Formats: sequence, C-alpha cells, structure tokens
Amino acid sequence: MKESALHIKSLDFASSIVLFYEKFLTLKKDNTIAKQLLRAATSIGANINEASFGNSKADFISKLHIALKECGESLYWLELIKRVYVLDVEIDIDLLIKECNEIKALLISSINTAKKST
Repeated sequence: MKESALHIKSLDFASSIVLFYEKFLTLKKDNTIAKQLLRAATSIGANINEASFGNSKADFISKLHIALKECGESLYWLELIKRVYVLDVEIDIDLLIKECNEIKALLISSINTAKKST
C-alpha cells in the first residue's frame, strides 16, 4: 500500500518532535510541557494510521478528527514552549509549528473530502 503525503508528513513531524524532546531533556528544565507535546504530536500519525484501517467511512472520519485535535494540541504546546523557554537547541520551533500547520491543513482537506464522498 502506498503511503499518503499525510502519513509521511505526520511521521516526519513525529520524528522531529522525538528528536526535539530528547534535546530538550538535556537542558535540565522541567519537561512536563515537552512531554505533553511528545504525546500529542506522536498521536497525530498514530490516528492517521488507524484511520487508514478503519472499518467504515464514519470510523475513518472520526480518526482523522482525533488526529486534527491532537494537531491543535501540539500547536498549543509548541507555542507555549516558544513563549516560556529560551531554547538553545538545534531544532527550530518555528519550523515545527509550520510543519504542524501543514498537517492541520491536510487533515482538514482530507476530512472535508471524505465527508463529501459519503
């Protein structure tokens, strides 16, 4: 089965977040917010993957909605980290925000397309 652009982008984003989290831990700062980001960001792709194995169109749409919610939560945590911490890490928060917004747009488009085809 060929992977969709959404699947690939979400996996790339999750990978970047995992690397960001590992670098964040080396800063010896409270990692509560970064851990929340890690959970939400990796959940996006997991729900997209689950959607592709859904047993109905409604299940597919539902899983994409969950992925969209996790995407929104990830954006929140990224913005909070950007405001609260002065980071000296190699990963650019603004680039992560951009990537997450791209995934959000793809999710919205996919949900709308799926709803029209039902």
